[in-house]
Amino acid sequence: MVNQSSPMGFLLLGFSENPALERTLFVVVFTSYLLTLVDNTLIILLSVLYPRLHSPMYFFLSDLSFLDLCFTTSCVPQMLVNLWGPKKTISFLGCSVQLFIFLSLGTTECILLTVMAFDRYVAVCQPLHYATIIHPRLCWQLASVAWVMSLVQSIVQTPPTLHFPFCPHQQIDDFLCEVSSLIQLSCGDTSYNEIQLAVSSVIFVVAPLSLILASYGAIAQAVLRINSATAWRKAFGTCSSHLTVVTLFYSSVIAVYLQPKNPYAQGRGKFFGLFYAVGTPSLNPLVYTLRNKEIKRALRRLLGKERDSRESWRAA
Repeated sequence: MVNQSSPMGFLLLGFSENPALERTLFVVVFTSYLLTLVDNTLIILLSVLYPRLHSPMYFFLSDLSFLDLCFTTSCVPQMLVNLWGPKKTISFLGCSVQLFIFLSLGTTECILLTVMAFDRYVAVCQPLHYATIIHPRLCWQLASVAWVMSLVQSIVQTPPTLHFPFCPHQQIDDFLCEVSSLIQLSCGDTSYNEIQLAVSSVIFVVAPLSLILASYGAIAQAVLRINSATAWRKAFGTCSSHLTVVTLFYSSVIAVYLQPKNPYAQGRGKFFGLFYAVGTPSLNPLVYTLRNKEIKRALRRLLGKERDSRESWRAA
């Protein structure tokens, strides 16, 4: 048996049954990781440097970018090592750290996207009171709640997951250490852990998604009462980027964790899991910047292509 008292490590099977696919995935994952590092770092840098981006929306966006940087860095380097060569192992300590960080940051993103939905709800439905309701202190409080709750969730769930007696073959049929894969590796009774996973999924996935849908339901009702095409376009521009990110994130989460238990679904789930871990963090900054004039303008200024005076930014 392999457990916390016998830390021999694990074998991450990933896509090892198809070496040719692994080389292709290495290039895709490496490129996506570089894109994630550059794009998210740029968003954080721009949000800090330019006063015009010192608003709640960009505060939460830079927080999401920082989260995505940490999220991908917690699993992609190990994934690249496994995809490139024959070595597929990960130590017990490495698996434990990866599981803890992956759980914590995944939960943080669920809560943070809910907070951002609330921000968009106030922006559309209470525009005259937006500055009063979404003030800087509240932004810091909401962001802190997201990080602290996710840290507590990870502290509660990680030790029981690593406490099982694991099967002697030590093979995890995945490319990273996460709860459901480790439960499948256990040779003991996992009823408690499965119940714990289901409860935490309801609290930190289903409940936040329900709140997001409720926020957008209220936004849709408010927009439908407006008889102005300009106002409709403005509301759509305010919410479209966040709604796209929510769709990408939750569709990949649902595809990974609601797969039926059969070999075909398991193989397909790996690709959805890969998109969840690598694809969404690289796409999020692109979604937010493609239609965002303020970030485009800040980027042009950073690259020296726009010579506005610093006073004009502060005045705006």
